[in-house]
Amino acid sequence: MAKFNKIDTISIIRKTGIVPVFYNKDVEITKKVVKACYDGGIRAFEFTNRGDGAAKVFEELIAFVRAECPEMALGAGTMLDAPTAAQYIQMGADFLVSPCLVPEIAPLANKRGVPYSPGCGSVSEMVRGMELGCDLVKVFPAGNVGGPSFVKNVLGPLPWAMIMCTGAVEPTEENLTAWAKSGVTAVGMGSKLFPKEVIAAGDWSAISALCEKSLAWFRK
Repeated sequence: MAKFNKIDTISIIRKTGIVPVFYNKDVEITKKVVKACYDGGIRAFEFTNRGDGAAKVFEELIAFVRAECPEMALGAGTMLDAPTAAQYIQMGADFLVSPCLVPEIAPLANKRGVPYSPGCGSVSEMVRGMELGCDLVKVFPAGNVGGPSFVKNVLGPLPWAMIMCTGAVEPTEENLTAWAKSGVTAVGMGSKLFPKEVIAAGDWSAISALCEKSLAWFRK
């Protein structure tokens, strides 16, 4: 089961502000990436279910996180159906994320007290997600949907909405400042936070440093 309850997990995501999004079939590399992010101040991390054997990687990863990164909420992304979501909930995922709205996942997650953030590309989808009990909705792909201005405009009529944006988020002061000013609850960041050359070189301290800078820019 999840380590944190639903309220605490959402609180961790809100307080952290930046949720790294990552997948690698090599569990040892994945562990090092997660630990590097943790050392850089990150406290919420999304492992994406994108490759063959991803569930096996997650099973090892969550045991590692519980032991080495005790304050980390570890979530599972790319949830496209209820059976897969149930599998990750059973393994202890602290939160679930989808690139789209999958209504069947919401009651399953609600029943187990696990936050579910569905990917939404319109206000109608966001409101539908909230009706299903999704407290933190995800805007994806955020850059194509309209960027920070979209979030700012949505929060006009929906000031109670908690929004996490993924897509077109970059680890630069200009980009993260723009997202922060829009009123987002959090942002998800993928490959830009983990350059291939850095992963290949095993320069984990560089990832920690970039996480630390990014958090400072977003919170500023």
